[in-house]
Amino acid sequence: MLSGLRLYLSRQASSTWRYIAEQTLYLLFSWVPTVVGMGLRGIFYRLILDMDGWAAIENRVRLRMADNIHLHNGVYLDQNTYLHACPRGIEIGEDTIVMYGAVLHVYNFRDMPDSGIKIGRDSLVGEYTVIRGQGGVEIGERVYTSPFTQIIAVNHVFDDPEQPFIEQGITAEGIRIEDDVWIGSGAIITDGVKVGKGAVVAAGAVVTGDVAAHTIVAGVPAKPIREIGNQKEIVRERTIYHL
Repeated sequence: MLSGLRLYLSRQASSTWRYIAEQTLYLLFSWVPTVVGMGLRGIFYRLILDMDGWAAIENRVRLRMADNIHLHNGVYLDQNTYLHACPRGIEIGEDTIVMYGAVLHVYNFRDMPDSGIKIGRDSLVGEYTVIRGQGGVEIGERVYTSPFTQIIAVNHVFDDPEQPFIEQGITAEGIRIEDDVWIGSGAIITDGVKVGKGAVVAAGAVVTGDVAAHTIVAGVPAKPIREIGNQKEIVRERTIYHL
């Protein structure tokens, strides 16, 4: 039982004292609603994580290994988001929004050298998006993920039919998503993939190979369907809105 408790604590915080400090602050401030709660968390969470300027953290946000989390100015974490940093950590760029129920989990419990999650400025992580950073996930600026996107930088090995796959290990090559990419709802980006600048991944696509810049991909597995800017068909009339 004692070994199980030690294992649990080691996966929640960098040390026992860090665990006590972090959980005390969560007990005092994590539940407080409205802008009052965001103000309190903006002040007191600086004691446990790295925050540049001001970040808006809603109530019911779960943070683990908070000393490995770096939030730049203007970051917004919506309710029920979960950030588990592990060593090498999570960095979220200026004015980036992480929407309701999103999960950012580095999940490095095997001392993998390239683990981590880094997101550039002015990006948006959609509702219930899951980002796993075992192999390292690097997301550029102005990248939008729609709801239920999965970006999973890890894969199980299952080469031996006589051995349970959980005993065969994992691979973790990493994922890189360049600037100005839009990822549609329910899309899955698998380990080892690079998505080029300005690309669009259609809803429901499963991306198993690199995506060229300014290319739209769709399907399972995802395949190119069009280059952006090389449009032969007539674009229907539409109303476009801007911020």
